[in-house]
Amino acid sequence: MITAFGCGIQEDFDITRLRYHKIITMSDADVDGSHIRILLLTFLYRFMRPLIEGGYVYAAQPPLYKITRGGEELYAYSDAELEQITGKGGRGKANVQRYKGLGEMNAEQLWETTMNPANRTLVQITLEDAFAADEIFSTLMGEKPELRREYIERNAANFTQDLDI
Repeated sequence: MITAFGCGIQEDFDITRLRYHKIITMSDADVDGSHIRILLLTFLYRFMRPLIEGGYVYAAQPPLYKITRGGEELYAYSDAELEQITGKGGRGKANVQRYKGLGEMNAEQLWETTMNPANRTLVQITLEDAFAADEIFSTLMGEKPELRREYIERNAANFTQDLDI
């Protein structure tokens, strides 16, 4: 990434050498993908912060579900959106496919939902987003096990609700 971006890292960072003006991270829509996004944002925040400060960093939002009903294909990006789509009824029974990752989509589906500039949803990463990612990364992966334990105790109920099995 450092070589591809062209602008160096840390004290060698030079924004004028940046080769791209839109850096898009793309990871799975599930919990594992969120973890990968946190790792990427933490790296950029710690070593290439001006990219985030300058508004160059975005996150692509791939769908979590594909809903097929009566020849029509729709995509849902969250559980709430899935419930909204399937709750509308309509022609025939809905067939729901949950994407466990980007690799479960064929190239055409990935293009249409996540990569095509005409259809895709991008979220611009702010300094606050990156700071939050860095903070959670430091808590969970840092050298203070008591912080990790406190975090797990505070959030244990959420872990069982969001299991991705």
